[in-house]
Amino acid sequence: MTPAFRYFRWPLIVTFLGLVLAFWLGIQLTDSWGGGFSFLMVGAVLAVLEISLSFDNAIVNANKLKDMTPIWQKRFLTWGILIAVFGMRIVFPLLIVVVAAKLGPIEAVRLAALHPADYARIIGEAHLSIAAFGGAFLMMVGLSYFVDDGKDVDWFKMLECRMRSCASVRGLEIALVLGVTASVALALPGAARATFLLSAVFGLLTFLMVELLGHLLDSGNATQMVARGGLGAFLYLEVLDASFSFDGVIGAFALTQNLFLIAIGLGIGAMYVRAMTVMLVERKTLSEFRYLEHGAFWSILILSFIMFGQVLWHIPEVVTGLLGAGLIGLSLVSSIRHNRQESRA
Repeated sequence: MTPAFRYFRWPLIVTFLGLVLAFWLGIQLTDSWGGGFSFLMVGAVLAVLEISLSFDNAIVNANKLKDMTPIWQKRFLTWGILIAVFGMRIVFPLLIVVVAAKLGPIEAVRLAALHPADYARIIGEAHLSIAAFGGAFLMMVGLSYFVDDGKDVDWFKMLECRMRSCASVRGLEIALVLGVTASVALALPGAARATFLLSAVFGLLTFLMVELLGHLLDSGNATQMVARGGLGAFLYLEVLDASFSFDGVIGAFALTQNLFLIAIGLGIGAMYVRAMTVMLVERKTLSEFRYLEHGAFWSILILSFIMFGQVLWHIPEVVTGLLGAGLIGLSLVSSIRHNRQESRA
């Protein structure tokens, strides 16, 4: 077994089982082989969509995991993947319907199974709040990485140096996020404006609360710091994964209105994200390719602006995926070029 294949053994097994389940689900719901093959194809496309949207998520996860203790790494890669697959891909869409339609959990499941069109409509109506919350949170993540005087490696040197030099301006990232939020809100009608502003502020507060929690948990004696700091990082990664997942979950309803098929397709994709995260941590790829992390955070920053832009215009998810993959690919090429220049020197 090749070293790379070892990381993707379980994702490949889950892919096979998931596509078989999607095929069976299609036959059960449509009572035809054609329906089964249609569900199988949609499940495969959803998995590819999730993987393409989550390259940057895997890199950011790996960046945080490399500083965590082995026990917290293991907890994130086991409990975390369960939360990511079942929490964000199944429970989260149900919670949206429970809150938006004021239904009980059982009624929400029944609505998803028996009336998928109504279920998808409710999810679509909640898109404004989801985009505002996720966009604000991810914008803070991206800006906090670049507006940091402790950052000593630059990819786009002129721009990143300028952003790093602004780190002495206290609260600059928050001011920028609030400024972008206010600008987008001015373009929305009255009722939507209030919803957008409130959701974006909650996204901003969630980031600040997670950061505060991390700092509080990191204080104390050395033993407590290791254990509690792992908990703070764990919570940060879970909220970050949730913010990344918003785009994929909402975009999935453009392909199918069946919640269970969405869960299968996005769950397959989440397994590949986990495998890529493990490979990046164990093989220390981030230290080998010095600009890979930069590409991921630029992708996060662009994704945040796209999520804000989606409340004004329709932006296909394929555009988001291609931009993210393109930036990461470009950062990888730049890293390889830098390594060659270093070896020649």
